[in-house]
Amino acid sequence: METVFKNKTYMNRDVTLDIAKKEFSYLDPKTMAFRAGVKFSENEVEIIVPFLNEEYRVRFPSGEVYHECKEVPLDYQILILHYLSSAEGVPLKHQWISFKELPSGQIYINPFYNRAVRPLVKFFGQKPEALIKAGMALGGKEMDMGDASIQIPVFPMVNVAYIIWEGDDEFPASGNVLFDASAPNYLPTEDYAVLGGMIVFELKKIADQKD
Repeated sequence: METVFKNKTYMNRDVTLDIAKKEFSYLDPKTMAFRAGVKFSENEVEIIVPFLNEEYRVRFPSGEVYHECKEVPLDYQILILHYLSSAEGVPLKHQWISFKELPSGQIYINPFYNRAVRPLVKFFGQKPEALIKAGMALGGKEMDMGDASIQIPVFPMVNVAYIIWEGDDEFPASGNVLFDASAPNYLPTEDYAVLGGMIVFELKKIADQKD
């Protein structure tokens, strides 16, 4: 998967991770934790980050991301480090915006649609109730939008909404992915393109296990 940081695209995720670790190491850990709405452990010199309803830890200054029970995928490590480095500490606005309303979102709308919206509709368009159940397993909260919708707390200050409209004889099923209006204050737009599809994959994996 192609990952982007600071408006530079890196085809090699190992390189992207190294850059993210370097950026992380330059910043003050207490300030990062405060702005990201997470805890800083002075004894272990690490930041504790809730991500997709699980707890990850980031050692400072190395930027090593680990989970006590499993290996952490590269994409997870990159997103967690980007979140800590980018967080500005502004409050959630509780207003939803589309991907194309994010800074430069129009540029990345096609990759985002193909990674997130199209798979969302494909997986859950005919079974919206499965979206709700899977979303709950990720700590989500049901919403009153479309025929089924769930708000996922990805990070403490990053909420993503997944919405499905069921199809009928005249119209096919459709869907959308929305973000809190504070989203630009916590991650680069390109990371939301990666994140949107990643969560759909996790939702599908949970739904398949429940079948």
